[in-house]
Amino acid sequence: MPEYGYFLASEEFRPADLVEQARMAEQAGFQSLWISDHYHPWNDAQGESPFVWSVIGAISEAVSLPVETAVTCPTVRIHPAVVAQAAATCAVMTNGRFRLGVGTGEALNEHILGHVWPPASVRLEMLEEAILIMRRLFSGEEISHYGSHYRVENARLYTVPDEPVPIDISGFGPAATALAARVGDGYITMMPDEEMVTQFRKGGGHGKPVLGGTKVCYGTDRDEAVRTVRRLWSNQLLPGEMGQILPSPRHFEQLQPLITEEMVRENTVCGDDADAHVSALDAFAEAGFDRIYVNQIGPDQRGFFDFYRTKVLPQLQR
Repeated sequence: MPEYGYFLASEEFRPADLVEQARMAEQAGFQSLWISDHYHPWNDAQGESPFVWSVIGAISEAVSLPVETAVTCPTVRIHPAVVAQAAATCAVMTNGRFRLGVGTGEALNEHILGHVWPPASVRLEMLEEAILIMRRLFSGEEISHYGSHYRVENARLYTVPDEPVPIDISGFGPAATALAARVGDGYITMMPDEEMVTQFRKGGGHGKPVLGGTKVCYGTDRDEAVRTVRRLWSNQLLPGEMGQILPSPRHFEQLQPLITEEMVRENTVCGDDADAHVSALDAFAEAGFDRIYVNQIGPDQRGFFDFYRTKVLPQLQR
């Protein structure tokens, strides 16, 4: 039976709100937490973007649930040696209940220091080298590294967990999925795609966890929920590589007219039909996912957690 977790949206909520949502998730019966790692929100309507590592520190004191970033880009905005220190500290603070989810990132967050945003193939090379550096640092030994993309000299992490931090790799296409299978401790993707799960497991990921997530909008007025999704998260319905290459929230806002309410209805679970929520998460279970995370879009967080505690999670856990 899969585990079910809650996905905290750093783009939409202030730090204290995220910590309170973590508490409510634990009380509702969710088994773990994801949290997004962004410098910018996707649009100004979302309106937040706290420093994820500070928030995880607060969450570690508020709940006992495992926590994972979904996902961190350890390649451009923050050097992998610094990400390794942050991840190791989080693992210590959570008593080993921290996983580092990583991916190749988006220009939205990573271009802010003025670096050229590389093509996807180069970003994958950078991610693989970054993972190598972080794993070496998790040993607690002093390392130096002179690679194609990064230099590290005489670096040692003195605060490390008893076991190295697991690194799960996000992938939405064959090349990233192959990298996850080859060098990841697990695989993250946001679609219940059985074909990609099979590729991951056959490519070297057998026995490693497959983690997925989805966004919903609980509410007693389905039409209002649809409007909330379109206002806050229309970016998730943009096609192709736009999510990876657009550099600022205003560019995503300029594309919002392309996303209609009908598109939201067809692609996002909205409203208070428990069977629709269960069906969306069952799709991940049927595709072979081990852990499934759900995020509530919009302000009615308490209503969502009450709904999932009483109507949805009991059906999923039978």
